[in-house]
Amino acid sequence: MTSIAALRSDLAAAGFTVDGLTALWGEEAAEALHRGQRVPAERALARRDAGPLATLAALFVLGRSVSREAAAAALPALGLDGAAELGLIRADASDVIAPAVDLRPYAFVDAVGPAEWWIVSDLGELALGGALPEDHVLGVGGASMTLSGLMLQRPVRSALDLGTGCGIQALHAARHAERVVATDISERALRLAALNAELNGIDGIEFRLGSMFEPVAGEVFDHIVSNPPFVITPRTDGVPAYEYRDGGMVGDSLVAEFVAGCGDHLNPGGVAQLLGNWEYHGTADALERVRGWVDASAHPLDAWVIERDTEDAAQYAETWIRDGGTRPGTTFDTLLGAWLDDFEARGVREVGFGYVLLRRAEGVPTLRRFERLHGAIGANQAGLGIHLGECLAAHDAQSALDDAAFGALLLTVAGDVTEERHLWPGADAPSAILLRQGGGFGRVVGADTGLAALVGACDGELSVAAIVGALAQLLEVDEDALRADLLPTVRALVTDGLLLLPA
Repeated sequence: MTSIAALRSDLAAAGFTVDGLTALWGEEAAEALHRGQRVPAERALARRDAGPLATLAALFVLGRSVSREAAAAALPALGLDGAAELGLIRADASDVIAPAVDLRPYAFVDAVGPAEWWIVSDLGELALGGALPEDHVLGVGGASMTLSGLMLQRPVRSALDLGTGCGIQALHAARHAERVVATDISERALRLAALNAELNGIDGIEFRLGSMFEPVAGEVFDHIVSNPPFVITPRTDGVPAYEYRDGGMVGDSLVAEFVAGCGDHLNPGGVAQLLGNWEYHGTADALERVRGWVDASAHPLDAWVIERDTEDAAQYAETWIRDGGTRPGTTFDTLLGAWLDDFEARGVREVGFGYVLLRRAEGVPTLRRFERLHGAIGANQAGLGIHLGECLAAHDAQSALDDAAFGALLLTVAGDVTEERHLWPGADAPSAILLRQGGGFGRVVGADTGLAALVGACDGELSVAAIVGALAQLLEVDEDALRADLLPTVRALVTDGLLLLPA
């Protein structure tokens, strides 16, 4: 049995799973861990009898040292020597074993079905008790789960994970791609990513060292995913440059370079998805800057950019200084000053964060969408990749139709759409009508009486044109004018999944 197989056997035998850990210390402690607080979990462990699961949880999840005897009992197949050779623990002549990495279970559901992996990364801020080293390899965090949830899951022959880190996106991509190439500027990240692939029995991933698209020069892919080091960091002496988040460029240049250059590495119809930041300069609209990056591509690109949030310059700096493990104090204030000096010098007042989906067009681009969806979105964020795929298919299908052909369609209302009507007390007519999407991006669309009636009549029995004709008679308005008013919005509802095309 290989060392990796032995480790896998020990983890499985101990019940080292998401459900196992939740049962061990309870849901409240599990939620506290997601917030970066381990005290509730430690208190729960202290009240339980020691066993392999508790030992592994304390060692690899909480980052606490354990006794040599307990560690040996928790890793009987691998052994302590094997664990040290894999770089999982630090052992000395004492009877104490300390963790060298973070190792924890990760569960998810995608289009293939439910799955659970074990992911190795570097020890976090809680275990280290201070700021992170610059070569830190991040584990599965909020951003990485966001991107994996957004990932399109249609089967493809080839995929690229640019900036793989611990390898989580490459592992996800391997579930729908025959071949995956994963790149990173960090040799340590590539070693841990390869370890994670082997630990979870995932083949077909090739790991390459290098920056941006250099490791895949001249190659093209059907799908590119990237959680790149997009964090805007001042290029000032004394400011840490974390490999997992800082690309070494000024401002948002790294995202701009990715957007402008990804078309060179996409097959026609291929899709690139990434997370990114963009700067607001003065009174200019940052999404218009992103549009300019898309226009700068040497290849025509469809683009769908969704800004999810913004932070002013000070908030943004504070967020990422804390992310590196630095807490308020003298060093924190020095770093904050460096960030604010950089933003002020370049006229940056605010920074946006969001999702970028690009597709190499096979002709003239038909999708150019730059929108803001701030705040909470749909209930099933883990299924956004499936939703995005459905939205793209709906866009492609209806954008190829002229108004006459579109009007002949028999549409139906999606099952997660509800209607809200707001009335002033005693009023006969609503003051507002809202169409609310329960899944997907949780869109809320304002509707007038005509649009609400049209949507309500979409039961797959009448065509769009027939419904418009009936409404024109009922409302006593010109049919052509009503059609011109309603069809653009109806097309958008189809693209967004509130109305469904016939199967």
